[in-house]
Amino acid sequence: MTIREKIRQGFVYFDGGMGTMLQANGLQSGELPERWNLTHPEQITRIHRAYVEAGCNILKVNTFGANVYKFGEELPDVIHAAFECARKAVQGEDVALALDVGPLGKLLKPLGNLDFEEAVQAFAQIVRLGVENGADLILIETMNDAYETKAAVLAAKENSTLPVFVTNVYDERGKLMTGADPLAMIAMLEGLRVDALGMNCSLGPAQMKALMPEFARYASVPVIVNPNAGLPRSVDGKTIYDVGPEEFASLMREIAGEGARILGGCCGTTPEYIRQMIAATSDMTPLPLTEKTDTVVSSYTHGVRVGDRTILIGERINPTGKKKLKEALKKHDIAYILNEGLKQADQGADVLDVNVGLPGIDEAEVMQEAVKELQAVTDLPLQIDTSSPQVLERAIRIYNGKPLINSVNGKEESMEQVLPLAARYGGVLIALTLDEQGIPMDAQGRVDIAKKIMERAAAYGIAKKDIIVDPLAMTVSSDPSSAMVTLEAIRRIRQELGMHTSLGVSNVSFGLPRREMITSAFFAMAIQSGLSAAIMNPGSGEMMKIYHCSQALLGQDPNCQGYISYAQSVQISEVQSATVRSASEPTRPEGLRDSIIPGFSF
Repeated sequence: MTIREKIRQGFVYFDGGMGTMLQANGLQSGELPERWNLTHPEQITRIHRAYVEAGCNILKVNTFGANVYKFGEELPDVIHAAFECARKAVQGEDVALALDVGPLGKLLKPLGNLDFEEAVQAFAQIVRLGVENGADLILIETMNDAYETKAAVLAAKENSTLPVFVTNVYDERGKLMTGADPLAMIAMLEGLRVDALGMNCSLGPAQMKALMPEFARYASVPVIVNPNAGLPRSVDGKTIYDVGPEEFASLMREIAGEGARILGGCCGTTPEYIRQMIAATSDMTPLPLTEKTDTVVSSYTHGVRVGDRTILIGERINPTGKKKLKEALKKHDIAYILNEGLKQADQGADVLDVNVGLPGIDEAEVMQEAVKELQAVTDLPLQIDTSSPQVLERAIRIYNGKPLINSVNGKEESMEQVLPLAARYGGVLIALTLDEQGIPMDAQGRVDIAKKIMERAAAYGIAKKDIIVDPLAMTVSSDPSSAMVTLEAIRRIRQELGMHTSLGVSNVSFGLPRREMITSAFFAMAIQSGLSAAIMNPGSGEMMKIYHCSQALLGQDPNCQGYISYAQSVQISEVQSATVRSASEPTRPEGLRDSIIPGFSF
């Protein structure tokens, strides 16, 4: 039975902490634990064997810190010896061997100096060696940075067909060192199609139990929980942990009851901890695995759920109709792009659209740079907006999170080029309702194209929740019925297909004077029709007034807090503007006309 099959049928158990066991057996401070595979193989085998006898299903092979930066040309020998030790310990029993992949010990750019692709290659070398030595699965563990996690997962996926498990290190706030919360990691990792995910190290079982509801709420794949033996403290120069085997087992039973399916231990957990944990959960049946339906895009810090309210996608980083941005792109003025992103973040955007397509520039290079630089200054999720599959792949490969992908459409060529990329790298697709015959004139035609894209995407393993349909807003000045067709399509796509929708709302007003007036009215109608996401200008006062009022009136703004906050900011802005205006105006005597006219404004 494969490890994937075992997980589907019941609980699966990891072993405990190798590093702390080695310390108890004489490993000195500063000594590399993985070198013991070569110098003390009998000790490694003995520790593994103790965990096997405790009942674990999976051994973490002693390769956690084995990478080229620590071992150089010696790396193949270290990893080979690690697997030899583990195989001797298993003695032919049905226990899976996990290639244990830990952090590289270097920070990735922009926080450090390590390039993303260099990290991918370093992890790829480890993965290939694990495959050569007979690994049954790949465990990427103790990762405290979303970006390094993604590099390791890509390496695993691109260099093996083995199951991939991932556990990250959360602090008591439920954050990674670089800021990611569980929802951000779940969204990104499930987009990359890992087989199981969860948490390990740093915290004890009580602290991890507090984080379990979020994992249980959002994760569709099995959840892994490998805590420390409580929180560490130093006594007489030695590190000890504050949770004993019996308490550990009791807490792990509770964690199993909340939905964890893969259980084990990390620092401080000995074979006795694992033995008691298995005994404490042996009479339990895991909670069923359920496919969650939340549509989530994420940055390297947080996820944005689509559906609770209308999501705002800032449109200002798109050269269409924007002379200043076009000039900035021609001059390679990345600072201008960053400033536009930061302004939209301050104005209330949830996601930033990024489109740098312009004749005469290297779109792939500029897009890649824009994505990297924007993610260095803002933690908003990004929408990668391009008509080029090559540009799209380069951008979403190095994106730190789960992006919006704008876009795919119903043309065969588009689906054949874009869907495999979304399947490989993860993301939420914007699906445009057009095909080889153009844009249907009626709502039914647009619903049919949405359904076709959904069905084709399913063949690539892309779930309906990862598709947002754009039924396309057309200019009402050239077709008076176009707005009503779009609004009907929004309603029908939501009701008949159960899919979320988006629009570039300003398209409706092309060719008309005072465009903001009609755009904002259409925006209100689209929100009432069930619009899930809007590509719009968050710097537009009219649009933001409509947005906050609509959310409050539709019950999508709990206690009207968003509206109240926005109204207060508008009031402060108006007072400041009035103060500046009055200070710049000359003092004049008040006449009868000056007194009467303001009265008519009430």
